[in-house]
Amino acid sequence: MKPSSDDPWLADESFSSYLTRRGVSRREFLAFCGKAALVLGAGAAMTSPPAAAARELAKRLGSATRPSVVYLQLQECTGCLESLLRSGSTPVDELLLEHISLDYNELLMAPSGKGAEKQLMAASGRPHLLLVNGSIPMKDDGIYCTIGGESALEVLKRAAQNATAVLAVGACAEYGCVQAASPNPTGAVGVGDVIRDRPVVNISGCPPIAEVISATLTYYLAYGRTPPLDGMGRPLFAYGQRIHDKCPRRASFDAGQFAERFDDQNARLGHCLYRVGCKGPATFAPCATVEWNLGQGFPIKAGHPCLGCTERQFYDRMTPFYRRLPDIPVPGLGVEATANTIGAAAVVASVAGVGVHSAATVIARHRARRAEPETLPLAVLGDEEKEAEEDGRHKR
Repeated sequence: MKPSSDDPWLADESFSSYLTRRGVSRREFLAFCGKAALVLGAGAAMTSPPAAAARELAKRLGSATRPSVVYLQLQECTGCLESLLRSGSTPVDELLLEHISLDYNELLMAPSGKGAEKQLMAASGRPHLLLVNGSIPMKDDGIYCTIGGESALEVLKRAAQNATAVLAVGACAEYGCVQAASPNPTGAVGVGDVIRDRPVVNISGCPPIAEVISATLTYYLAYGRTPPLDGMGRPLFAYGQRIHDKCPRRASFDAGQFAERFDDQNARLGHCLYRVGCKGPATFAPCATVEWNLGQGFPIKAGHPCLGCTERQFYDRMTPFYRRLPDIPVPGLGVEATANTIGAAAVVASVAGVGVHSAATVIARHRARRAEPETLPLAVLGDEEKEAEEDGRHKR
């Protein structure tokens, strides 16, 4: 592939022509479309079989012209954009993202000061795709986040006026994330709380997986619209299933095999992490299917519980992170459904011949223990003396 420094995607040039000029082969392009079709198909954003969906995506994406993009970064840590920049698993990923933010982005652009303000005004004045990282502080006239002397609220409203679509990328942009955690000192809110005259696509996570961001952009470029969304405005292809549903440790959950501490035998055997705080049963995310770092893994696969970072208010609802919270409602399964009742329902269904195992005795054995107040895993806290007492009591 040719170097990119002086060879940009021209405004009137199709994406396929640009790829050809840059030395990307048809095979590489189809491989990218096949991967994107699989990611999108995970949540039924694509209705055709994978091979046909890949060909359709290639046809549509190949004819797409370079979009005008404004990428704002408000009250946030830049982690979401850092994640997106690491999406380059193929030359097509690299070229797609390499130029997607050229119109305006504080982190990547060369201009600063008045030059940056002028560029933002020009880009916002024409139709564009608006991506936003970060929350919007509403208290004290928005003084807690200002850009060029304007509050984040003012910058966002002006940038959204001519936006053809709005993508709130990351938990901060979706609802406020850590800034909105109690007591929310800056009055942080999400993009959708400010922009109410059009749909806002929420790409959840702290940060989101890079391929989910790039796949959403790919769908928009190919089809000229945002992908199908769930009731919280999130792309269904990414957030249509719980981590629990595809978790590699799901069989251990169903069998009642739980790690009680990070260093016990069940943890070494790779059993379920629910009792050490895993929020997978209450978390809708593609981590178990798409995975992180170019598909190399995700927290549960690496032995760490899911923190539930794609769910709203997870800093308040999911903490303490290393304690099981049995009363977390699971979205989509009724307000009374909890991680415990889901596990119990799975056992009942299996006993009836609907599920994949018979674990009624396991539930009976663990019911009393689940009802007891739980403490943080002792190994995590470093309380070795108390840990030794607990071990001795269990051995007796």
